[in-house]
Amino acid sequence: MVMFNRNAALLGALALVSGCSSIAGHRGYITEPTLMNSVHAGIDNQQSVEQLLGEPSFKSQFGQPTWYYVGSFTKQKPFSTPRISKETVLAVAFDPAGNVTSAETSGIEKVVRIHPDSDKTPTLGRERNLLQDLFGNIGQVGAGGGGTGAPSNTGGGGGGPGG
Repeated sequence: MVMFNRNAALLGALALVSGCSSIAGHRGYITEPTLMNSVHAGIDNQQSVEQLLGEPSFKSQFGQPTWYYVGSFTKQKPFSTPRISKETVLAVAFDPAGNVTSAETSGIEKVVRIHPDSDKTPTLGRERNLLQDLFGNIGQVGAGGGGTGAPSNTGGGGGGPGG
């Protein structure tokens, strides 16, 4: 009976420890150094790059045509958000004829971290609460001046026959 309790305790401790381990993951393009180093300026073109590396993660929309192959490795501790541990970006630039002009590899050192000031976007205007939004227009709708019925022509006339 003591041996059973010891095994059960050991199994329970093992289950707890395995639940606290980090989770490693991969997102995006799987960066193979041999393939990435085989793209050469002046030799390859868009078709050969696509056959070699596949469809890019994204393509530039403005300026010099550039294809980007982005891949990142993440680690996640239990009950937390994933953190990028390694990132690789291959930027393949093309001339207007579609020939490779450069192929540059960079990593996480070029990533810029942006820390917003707050959770609110500053806007112009008044700060209003829910009750002001609900009841703020009472008395203002339809109070624009006056009468009932069709609008009258008070322009003075003179444009038609007999006027």
